[in-house]
Amino acid sequence: MIDILISSKTRVKLLLKFFLNASTKAYLRGLEEEFGESTNGIRLELNRFEEAGMLQSYSHGNKKFFKVNTKHPLFEDIHNIVLKFVGLDKIVDSIISQLGSLEEVYVVGNFARGLDCDIIDLVFVGQVNQAYLVELIAKAEMKISRKIRYITYEQSEFSLDKIKDGLAEPLLLWSK
Repeated sequence: MIDILISSKTRVKLLLKFFLNASTKAYLRGLEEEFGESTNGIRLELNRFEEAGMLQSYSHGNKKFFKVNTKHPLFEDIHNIVLKFVGLDKIVDSIISQLGSLEEVYVVGNFARGLDCDIIDLVFVGQVNQAYLVELIAKAEMKISRKIRYITYEQSEFSLDKIKDGLAEPLLLWSK
């Protein structure tokens, strides 16, 4: 859907990178390696986003880092569009709202890093009926045309340190 409206593949990748997880920070060479594209095309799109006020930049050493401007008037709207593109809105509707006594749900892995892929990694925290969760996951996978991997933790055994992978902060998708 979003790739039909926005013809630049680089722009779509940057939207996913920065607007899926607002804590994401990146620099030009890192994006070049991650996307497998030339720095010229990426730089052009980064400059456009920065001129529009959607991204902010700062220097650290000899690198210019970019991050999303969460105070931009369109941030929430673009963030919601990206969530819908990925299918996370349907996960909330199909799974989380029906499970009952959940405390939190996190997105980890590639999507927490802002990378589009065929697998969504989720962490469920709270009391979960495993058999019912498997059934709901199967239904949600059909709706979003992506595979969902998940792990569950009881609230007493959970800590954010268990799900941090060093590359990106876990993205809190839902909280009680």
